[in-house]
Amino acid sequence: MDKIESNSKRKYEHLHINLTKDVQFEAVSTGLENYRFIHQALPEIDAASIDLSVSLFGKTLNAPLLLSPMTGGIKQAKRINRNLAQAAQEMGIAMGVGSQRTAIDNPDVVDTFQVREVAPDILLFANLGAVQLNYGYGIEECRRAVEMIEADAIILHLNPLQEALQLEGQTNFIGLLRKIEQICRHLTVPVVVKEVGWGISETVARKLVEAGVAGLDIAGAGGTSWGEVERHRTLSDNHSRIVKSFAAWGIPTAESIQIVRLAAPEITLIASGGLRTGIDMAKAIALGADAAGVAAPLLKAADVSTEAVIEYVNETIEVLRITMFCIGASSISELKDTPFLEKTK
Repeated sequence: MDKIESNSKRKYEHLHINLTKDVQFEAVSTGLENYRFIHQALPEIDAASIDLSVSLFGKTLNAPLLLSPMTGGIKQAKRINRNLAQAAQEMGIAMGVGSQRTAIDNPDVVDTFQVREVAPDILLFANLGAVQLNYGYGIEECRRAVEMIEADAIILHLNPLQEALQLEGQTNFIGLLRKIEQICRHLTVPVVVKEVGWGISETVARKLVEAGVAGLDIAGAGGTSWGEVERHRTLSDNHSRIVKSFAAWGIPTAESIQIVRLAAPEITLIASGGLRTGIDMAKAIALGADAAGVAAPLLKAADVSTEAVIEYVNETIEVLRITMFCIGASSISELKDTPFLEKTK
């Protein structure tokens, strides 16, 4: 099987499994359930005047929400990405596309990632696997990924465990930090580094900040398990058992937010990994994030329609607004500084 065919097959399997199988962590939770807001019966603010807007990488969002990178590179992904993008445009929020490696290797699928036609104003993230910098990619490929979709920034994702568990995985991570630093120096758009679901540690955060990244997306453990996704791709009992050995691996989302914020007080921090409701978003921001990323529920909504995505986003944002009202936070900056989040366990 050649590289293009292999990429396409993997993309199809990843999308199909995420849409049809239960691939959530079973042995690890986000840790957000261990926190609660202290209800304020006298909030002293007007709910109708709450300001949810944030500035992120030079653009103003109506709410601190990113439709996290999900898919691309196959026919079905084009419709999904356009549904997500149209919703992001209408709601005034951000979006990232799935890994563009398939489109770098095969120009025939470039259009499955291109959404500017329907979303001219959104904050849009390009996306490549950082490990590709050790497999022939460099500054030129990163530029192509950005230009391909007219992106405002690029995500370089880190996924060592997924690569190790993937049958065709690429596991040479030697020297990647230096190469990420070079990308940060030479690209004209911000570079964000993102995990894919096992969290970012304090040590890694410090190294990436020193390398010059503009933002971090911690993508903590507790949401979608890409180990489970890879397990569904194998027919081998032996390999399935290997994957299961890592069922409890990862840094829970709540913990990763706090240790990364401690390590990098000034960095733009996106929290993702198992966030499902507006209350989850509020907790993530109160713990130190600047914005929240959501993927799995929106992927399933986007497979239905733009309207389904908008409905989910509207509900999430309204729950966020009511949460802020009930703790007396009239803006996202006040939510970040709230004294009314407590740990229960």
